[in-house]
Amino acid sequence: MKFSMTETVFHDDKYILHRVKFGIYITLEVPSIVLSLLIFIFFLTHQHILRIRQNQALLLLLIVNFVQIVLNLPMVIHYNHLGYISPATKAYCIWWEFIEYTLNASGEILMSIISIQRHLLIFHGELFHKRFYRYLLHHIPLSLFGIIYPIVFYFCVILLYTCDGTQLDFTLNACGMTACYLVYSKVLATYDWIVNNGMPIILITFANAILLARVVRQKLRRQRVMPWKKQRRMTIQLLSISSLYFLGWFPSIMIAVVQQLWSPTFLADAQVDYIYDLIYLICLFLPWVCLGLFPEFTNWIRMYVFRRNAAQNIIRPATRAF
Repeated sequence: MKFSMTETVFHDDKYILHRVKFGIYITLEVPSIVLSLLIFIFFLTHQHILRIRQNQALLLLLIVNFVQIVLNLPMVIHYNHLGYISPATKAYCIWWEFIEYTLNASGEILMSIISIQRHLLIFHGELFHKRFYRYLLHHIPLSLFGIIYPIVFYFCVILLYTCDGTQLDFTLNACGMTACYLVYSKVLATYDWIVNNGMPIILITFANAILLARVVRQKLRRQRVMPWKKQRRMTIQLLSISSLYFLGWFPSIMIAVVQQLWSPTFLADAQVDYIYDLIYLICLFLPWVCLGLFPEFTNWIRMYVFRRNAAQNIIRPATRAF
């Protein structure tokens, strides 16, 4: 009897947790989708903004982020709505893990590449005047390492590396995030954590810290004339987005490092129930961070709303007079 009461309390706590998460995710997802679509429309209708090199990389990051919002987040929301995986099948879990891991890694890697490229854009922007360097330093790293590599890697280790599925847990988010290679291949699991998760966050952290130091040092020395307003905007833009990725990923990675090196059960429940959800908040808040970084976009929104309100004010008196 005592066990039954404990089990009931446990399930009640989980039920409340799932309902809270469901409410948060569903509340944040719809505005994020609408805002992302508005940003895409803005870029399509303002080609001169899209020609700016750093905006092209951010647009690619936003596209990956949008795919995560409309493809991966609905599965997370569906799970929290029910409190269990449905359909509880091996195929569904494999598909979910492939989408989840691919998009997470792609976002991290893209952000790390953007962080490194921003050094070149600010201090060696003349390199991108030549087509060879544009492809070598900009287009190829973003497309090859940020998009193609994660798709190919996780296609091989998740879709091709199959097992009997007994490690799956249909009561946990993303089926427990226990892909076959994570359970049965120590080499692939270690490589994945180091290269696809840990290294991008390290690069983002150090690249942004060094960039901030270089910008401040260069401004203080004033050895050459630089458009500081433009450089300051580029730096703030990068630091804002990078901070979002750092805050979302760093706690989960640090816990995983402790689990791998010392204690496999270290904060395991907290990581599953709370810490890992910070990663989902990255894609939900990224469009809002970009909203504050593109004054042209906010002005465009204001002009659209102003014109619409003005048009309505003109129509209403005419209607009343009639």
